[in-house]
Amino acid sequence: MADMSLRAIHVLSIVDAVACEDTRVSAGLLQRLGLHRPLMALHEHNEESAAPQVIERLARGERVAYVSDAGTPAISDPGARLVAAVRAAGFRVVPLPGASSVVTALSAAGDVAGGGFRFVGFVSPKAAARLQDLQHLGADPGTCVLFEAPHRIDALAAALAEALPTRRLTVCRELTKQFESIHTLDCAAFPAWLAADADHRRGEFVLVLHARGAAEAVQGGADTVSTDHLLRTLMAELPLKQAVSLAAQATGGARNGLYERALVLRQEADAAEAGDGTPAALGAAARPAPDLPPSRLPDRRGRSRR
Repeated sequence: MADMSLRAIHVLSIVDAVACEDTRVSAGLLQRLGLHRPLMALHEHNEESAAPQVIERLARGERVAYVSDAGTPAISDPGARLVAAVRAAGFRVVPLPGASSVVTALSAAGDVAGGGFRFVGFVSPKAAARLQDLQHLGADPGTCVLFEAPHRIDALAAALAEALPTRRLTVCRELTKQFESIHTLDCAAFPAWLAADADHRRGEFVLVLHARGAAEAVQGGADTVSTDHLLRTLMAELPLKQAVSLAAQATGGARNGLYERALVLRQEADAAEAGDGTPAALGAAARPAPDLPPSRLPDRRGRSRR
């Protein structure tokens, strides 16, 4: 209730009817506001057939509000067909700004590498299509926002762990409600986090897939330092944990993912050294570390600072 704007309450008090996704939910809302208005059911299964009823009321000079249950109309909720039909009939549509789970989640995610976002909504509920959707998202270097329902969250968590294990993810559950929780982790750790507490699976989910750090996005371009090269160079001079920490600061990459990569590089170097003892087999790790002044290290967006 506290998220309702004064403007939204005012509009509900002056309209002649309220079209709503679920009449039971909206009836409870109006009752708590002390309002009594005729209700019309308009949801995903009858939106096209119910829209003409709204237009008929508008043609008689009435005002009609549309309310969706727990979100913003037409944002992964019914309402888009209604809006299109009302506008096509020549009537005005007035949006009512209010709390948005998408923006709310982004503001709490701490995605320092993000410079914008892509709203994805719900990915496919089918396993193969869902994995394909996530693989496509992995090619997007920017921030992505997903929705998911509690009965499908385990399947989505497993798919994220498989497709994008090192990407950072902020899991927002029950935003602005009594049992709100916000937790940031690597996608690889998401299934274990869900399994740790039965409450973690409850409620509606908004997931912020953080923008890729330079460690994930780098492909050897002219303006970036190869992450593997940077790790090898730092590991040649510093203890493993300190090398990973500096690499994370330099690239903006996920520390856990960089640590795992560093272990692989160290194993490769040890294997190469044990194999023939040739310094060249170790690549950059066997050569003297080149000077990497701070001004030439990439910033958190992967660009070289000058």
